[in-house]
Amino acid sequence: MRPPSSWQASLRKRWLSDPFIQRLVKNSGYLFSATGVSAAISMLQGILVARALGVAGYGVLGAIITFTSVINRFASFRMSELVVKYVGQFSENQQPRLAAAVFKAAALGEMLASLLAFAIIWLLAPLGARYLAKDPALSNWFILYGLIVLANLISESSTGLLQISDRFKRIASVNVIQSVMTLGMIAVVTALEGGFAWILVAYLVGKAIGALGLTLAALLEAQRQWGRGWWRVPLATLQVHWRELTRFAVSTNISASLSLINKDSELLWVSFLRNPVETGYYKLALSLANLVQMPVSPLPQATYPELSRQAARGDWGNLRALLRKGSLLAGGYTLLAGLALLFFGKPLIRTLYAPEYLPAYTALLILLAGFLVANTFYWNRTALLAIGRADFPAKVNLVLAILKIAGIFLLVPTFGYLASAGLLAGSYILGVLVCVAAFRLEVSRRQAAAQAVAD
Repeated sequence: MRPPSSWQASLRKRWLSDPFIQRLVKNSGYLFSATGVSAAISMLQGILVARALGVAGYGVLGAIITFTSVINRFASFRMSELVVKYVGQFSENQQPRLAAAVFKAAALGEMLASLLAFAIIWLLAPLGARYLAKDPALSNWFILYGLIVLANLISESSTGLLQISDRFKRIASVNVIQSVMTLGMIAVVTALEGGFAWILVAYLVGKAIGALGLTLAALLEAQRQWGRGWWRVPLATLQVHWRELTRFAVSTNISASLSLINKDSELLWVSFLRNPVETGYYKLALSLANLVQMPVSPLPQATYPELSRQAARGDWGNLRALLRKGSLLAGGYTLLAGLALLFFGKPLIRTLYAPEYLPAYTALLILLAGFLVANTFYWNRTALLAIGRADFPAKVNLVLAILKIAGIFLLVPTFGYLASAGLLAGSYILGVLVCVAAFRLEVSRRQAAAQAVAD
């Protein structure tokens, strides 16, 4: 057996002996395993549901799920990101009372936001049924699925605490359990020909199990870290930090709200401006494109706590090295997966779903171009959050939202879901590249300032 060459040994040493990379690989490995299982399960349940409901019914289901998700995220302050940054910062500085107070404040704020989101869903359900599903009789189904918001009362804060505590294995376990149970319920419903209503209930129950599982795991983790009475820590402990915390939360909320227009409300625009059939085509295209993104999607979660720690220490060289390596891995995988779908996408759709879904293939190819850039620089937003620039992604999303809305009303009524796919891919490419450039400039500035102080 030939001994490894010097460059191979050097490469292995740089990658595998780096504790930063080791933690990233371990944590993302847990999430990647769960995501891989969830991706396979999601594809199976998607095939079952698409065959059972047909293109129009599949489109209506997508409209209901996206309607609830968009409203929930509109009211959300992305508390997971606030928890990761500030619980991590105070824990790093040996200030456990402040860390516990941040988690408590985030959980209480998220509870209020979830209740507000459910109230909005209840009020807007008749409009959603009329203009999105094109059937006013489906109003109650919009409200029924909206109950998932109440199950997610503090799921974001819970996810953030588990991330910063390196409990990625628990997150992965909960995700797998949720996926398996959802698939099981959908399989039973479709075998018994339960119809649209029972399929919707299966999705609702499965997601509720996942949300409650994350909440329980996080509460146990909080007790382990700060003791049984952690929740008694007064919020007044954070008095001198309120302005900073509020600014961070508002910035992430604005960014998330604008992101709803740019990335997360695709099915709603197509439902509103076109019809459930095109929504069904586009839902399938998004689902298949998301299979490419799924293995990469755990990386921001796994990377963000590490980026926050390194930024707090001012270790910019280590931070940039991690991001370069992550981009090589994520970009290489996405390119290979995209080529596979390019060549085998049509037979896949025809065989697994049905020939009537073949129009989704063109939209899939358009989406893959945007996902290649987004996956390669998966860290673009979390890196800016880690260095305290939560406002910049919000500003970028504001500009993109204005351009996207103009494009939607100009192009989607005429060109349908293909125009929506093009606008989404374009917003990914432009937004990601601008954020990457801003991050590089800011880190270079800080490195130069640190060097000047050292000199």
